[in-house]
Amino acid sequence: MDKLVALCKRRGFIFPGSELYGGLSGTWDLGPAGVLLSNNLKNEWWNSMVLKNDNIVGIDSSIVLNAKVWEASGHVSSFTDPLIECKICHARFRADNQKEIEEHVKLHEGKKEWTDVKAFNLMFKTYVGPVDNEDNKTYLRPETAQGIFINYKSVLESTRVRVPFGIAQIGKGFRNEITTGNFLFRVREFEMMELEYFIKPDEAPKAHRDWIEKRFNWYVNLGIDPKNLKKEEIKKEELAHYSKGTTEIWYNWPFMGFAELEGIANRGDYDLSVHQKASGRDLSYFDEETKEKFTPYVIEPSVGVGRAMLAFLLDAYHEDGQRVYLKLHPKLAPYKVAVFPLLANKKELVDNARTVYADLRKNMMVAWDDRGNIGKRYFAQDEIGTPFCITVDFQTLEDDTVTVRNRDTAKQDRIEINKLQEYLREKID
Repeated sequence: MDKLVALCKRRGFIFPGSELYGGLSGTWDLGPAGVLLSNNLKNEWWNSMVLKNDNIVGIDSSIVLNAKVWEASGHVSSFTDPLIECKICHARFRADNQKEIEEHVKLHEGKKEWTDVKAFNLMFKTYVGPVDNEDNKTYLRPETAQGIFINYKSVLESTRVRVPFGIAQIGKGFRNEITTGNFLFRVREFEMMELEYFIKPDEAPKAHRDWIEKRFNWYVNLGIDPKNLKKEEIKKEELAHYSKGTTEIWYNWPFMGFAELEGIANRGDYDLSVHQKASGRDLSYFDEETKEKFTPYVIEPSVGVGRAMLAFLLDAYHEDGQRVYLKLHPKLAPYKVAVFPLLANKKELVDNARTVYADLRKNMMVAWDDRGNIGKRYFAQDEIGTPFCITVDFQTLEDDTVTVRNRDTAKQDRIEINKLQEYLREKID
């Protein structure tokens, strides 16, 4: 884990938030490589959810919603974690985090003086308008789901989708976690990828099972070792208040073993029912074919972009002797290919390499690197996870061929420049 965190900073994936001013706990900034990885990950999710399903549409709801939304959904009253405070130094911890509590007690030479357990609401408060009073109070959203539910009726009225159908969204969420840690695993500002799939109540159990399989296979198809994944059905007594059944996809994290990566919940009709009651608007659905009127059930696959990124990065991290490389799936890799001139001070080589670079950039993300020797360039691109490196050398000037090196095998092929696009397309797709 420490090696990966160091690599992420060194190669421009992830930087500590507000580091210039001492940092801000639970926040991280994406660097040049990180934002490319994040965008690729979100694109793959969006493609699998929206582009490949003709009954799923997307929205982008506001981060700040009317406070009544959070009152109706139950977040104001129940979106809490158990909190205890050390009476000696006033440090706060989650009451269920025994490891951190035990480590803290050692700092006070075994003395234990704690407050009673309190319920701590995780939502960030804010105010709309210039006056800070209770009438203008609202919250930064802790999830994107409620933005989907309050737009459910508008989507139905403005599109041709009919039950069963889904609404997908990628957006920021904020949770004032009592304690953060383990890099991107638990943070205060994050991005979520959520789908709300509306379906007839009697069809919900099968749809739930289907989405569990689809989401599990999505990770495997993008390169995560199936041995590091498992499906965990949450016990009835541990379910969220809205859930009629939740199965989580767990990843084998190096810092804690198997734990949640993504949740796929059967939310029943809870959300539409509470918003219908609170708003006074009819959110039921009328099926024109069967003449039935019902409140749809909802199946919700939900995952944080950062947590998914962390899983893909951890699974991709490989050491082979002195060589370190990220074996990222080509679809996720920040750069698909890097182009080098063999020597940076030879104009003919540089000009030819620049031509290759410009041509490839028309269709894919390409890195340019002319620093140091070829070995150092390979080393750098391996750590970034670039699947292929192209070197323009003196033979190129004779026969218009280049060397293409494979990241995973370190083997090299000699390819004609006019066949590069086809060669790379086959390898990357």
